[in-house]
Amino acid sequence: QVQLVESGGGLVQAEDSLRLSCAASGRTFSRHSMGWFRQAPGKEREFVAAIDGIGEITFYSDSVKGRFTISRDNAKNTVTLQMNSLKTEKTAVYYCAAEGAPKNYRGSAYYTRPENYDYWGQGTQVTVSS
Repeated sequence: QVQLVESGGGLVQAEDSLRLSCAASGRTFSRHSMGWFRQAPGKEREFVAAIDGIGEITFYSDSVKGRFTISRDNAKNTVTLQMNSLKTEKTAVYYCAAEGAPKNYRGSAYYTRPENYDYWGQGTQVTVSS
C-alpha cells in the first residue's frame, strides 16, 4: 500500500521558518515528480512547489519563490519543503503529492496542477500567527 506521510507542521510566528517532510512508503518514487500543495480554510488547494524525479528541476508558485525550497532524497524516498519568512495569510494544511508514473518534462504548468498527481498524503497543519 502506497503511503505519503507528512510531518513537521505546527504553530509558528510570522517570519519564522519551518521544515516539512514527506516520507513515501509502499513503492519508490525516485523517478517520479513530487509536489507540495496547501489548502487554507474555505479555499481551493493551491500549488506551492514541485520537484522533478531526478531532483534537478524545481518549480515554485510566485508567492513562495525565494522563500521556500523543495528538495528530495531518493535514497530515503523523502521530499522536504524548507519554508522561510512565513506569512500569516499562509496558514493552511500542507499536502505532499506524487506522480503515479515517471514522465518526461512536460512544461512548468504541468507540475502546478493537482490533477497530475496520483498519490496524496493526509496533510500537515501549518499555522502562522502574527
